[in-house]
Amino acid sequence: MSENLPFEERYYQPPYKQLYKESLEEPEKFWREMAEGLEWFSPFDKVLDESNAPFYRWFVGGKINITYNALDRQVKVRRNKIAIYWENEKGESRQLTYGELYNEVNRFAKILQDLGIKKGDRVLIYLPLMPELPISMLACARIGAVHSVVFSGFSTQAVIDRINDAKAKLVITTSHTMRRGKRVELKRIIDEAVSQTPSVEKVLVIKRDEEIELNEERDVLYQDLIKRTGYKKVEPEETLSTDPLFILYTSGTTGKPKGILHLHGGYGLWTYLTTQWVFDLRDNDVFFNTADIGWITGHSYIVYGPLQNGASVLMYEGVPDYPNPDRWWELVEKYGVTVFYTSPTAIRSLMRYGEEWVKKHDLSTLRILGSVGEPINPEAWRWYFKNVGNSSLPIVDTWWQTETGGIMISATPGLGNYLLKPSANGLPLPGVDADVFTEDGKQVKPREKGYIVIKRPWPGMLAGVWGDPERYVKTYFSKFPGVYYPGDYAVRDEEGFFYILGRADEVLKIAGHRIGTREIEDILISHPAVAESAVIGVPDPVRGEVAVAAVVLKQGYQPSEELRKSLIEYVKNNLGPIVVFGGLYFVSKLPKTRSGKIMRRVVRSVISGQPLGDVSTLEDETSVDELKKVIEEFSKEIQGQQKEGKV
Repeated sequence: MSENLPFEERYYQPPYKQLYKESLEEPEKFWREMAEGLEWFSPFDKVLDESNAPFYRWFVGGKINITYNALDRQVKVRRNKIAIYWENEKGESRQLTYGELYNEVNRFAKILQDLGIKKGDRVLIYLPLMPELPISMLACARIGAVHSVVFSGFSTQAVIDRINDAKAKLVITTSHTMRRGKRVELKRIIDEAVSQTPSVEKVLVIKRDEEIELNEERDVLYQDLIKRTGYKKVEPEETLSTDPLFILYTSGTTGKPKGILHLHGGYGLWTYLTTQWVFDLRDNDVFFNTADIGWITGHSYIVYGPLQNGASVLMYEGVPDYPNPDRWWELVEKYGVTVFYTSPTAIRSLMRYGEEWVKKHDLSTLRILGSVGEPINPEAWRWYFKNVGNSSLPIVDTWWQTETGGIMISATPGLGNYLLKPSANGLPLPGVDADVFTEDGKQVKPREKGYIVIKRPWPGMLAGVWGDPERYVKTYFSKFPGVYYPGDYAVRDEEGFFYILGRADEVLKIAGHRIGTREIEDILISHPAVAESAVIGVPDPVRGEVAVAAVVLKQGYQPSEELRKSLIEYVKNNLGPIVVFGGLYFVSKLPKTRSGKIMRRVVRSVISGQPLGDVSTLEDETSVDELKKVIEEFSKEIQGQQKEGKV
């Protein structure tokens, strides 16, 4: 019997290998048994309907509401347990028990109903990482409305595009958030956006301790409605398994952002199970996922997965290195965090400050570390393992996407699979029939690079692209017909472990030689002077393409021509002379999204002198300005040397 599984029906989990085998050999029986872990209003008639593939339908005919499993079920047995710890940069904090969260969600749901929101209506949520963000999501789901959370770092135009695509009836926002001690306006962006979004009827504004300017005809204040409404229980809508739960927009390489659609039943089960399998959450755990809820990582592993499992989660409204580089470690120690989940970019950015900031704090409560968002390079993995994990904790290096709904490939401590290999993502989770294909759709040999594919449907997969079924088929099922194509390169070793190498479109072809940008970045980051790097390819009249790198140095190192030449030589020594550089630039920061991903597209645009395109997710515009300035100064320097005959 395992103490970490709070519900009786989950006590006897077979080990990974047996479970994985069952999931592929007897999928209908397997998923029917797994679905018994949730509570249903009405049983489903069919596990999987493939009659209109690739538009798969899971648990057809079943009625379920994800909030019943996240709230109603929990308050029966853990009403007084903390569901959410919240803290901001200033150290202000709140905490909500499951009983309090249940009451808040019911209040919010009643307000939504009073504002005319009904089942199927779309509600756009533009909030920072405050408790009202998950509360509003759960309130929408409770009444069958479809929420679409837009990351609070997005620009006005990005908000307009998403409101109009979803045809949102209501927008939920607040006045502002604080980032690095500075006020970031949010209501002002919504005011600008809704003037160009005819579908919006009302804006629900959550006040944050100050007077706020309201449009009397359109805006309603959340606190006023709470006083007027009081507390009224709202029974969860008995939604079908195949009813929409949320739309979450993800940027495409071309065209407008894609509205990824997830549903109550399949997504609910997948987040419920993968939270158990990967994070092994126990009843006394505190789970700290550093992502923003505006991204799928926060949807699945701050809100829906942990709450359906009765876990305690920590939400932090702030950045990892403000006011000091030990802010996260301070929170881990203060709240006794046991499971910590973050991104490789965040790890590398904290590596710049050295080990001493980590060693200032007692991290002994930690028992599982996680990584998400992009491949983690070996040096960052080892730093994380040694300094945060005390060279003893398992690292679950998870691979998944907005489209997959939840984790697909990872180590699974909850199923006894602990084997660690630096930079290996791990094994496919039960039900995930993953493979690596050549360009012509054949299986590659072990340790050969190819395209990762998923050969059969799984419950958490996207149900479609909102309003654009053709784009759904073309993007995900056209390269290898009938097989889901995520767009990533991967390698699988002899033991079946997958190594995700990054996007398939991030490959350079230098004088006929193909090499991944990640391979070059990994070598640069392994140099003792380098903290972060972004590598892109630019056209070259002789070689077809050459590499260009933007590099952030560690503290204690200064840019110099000698160091530039040394780094280029270092890459050549490790990867061979096929790597030809067209430039290597030193910067203090790289253009990143607010979720911490390096915006290589922006780096490419700056270096090639092309329009930047959509930069609504850009965290710090000065990073672009600095890169432009560095390139301009370097070009002038080279031109001057050419005139003097030095080059």
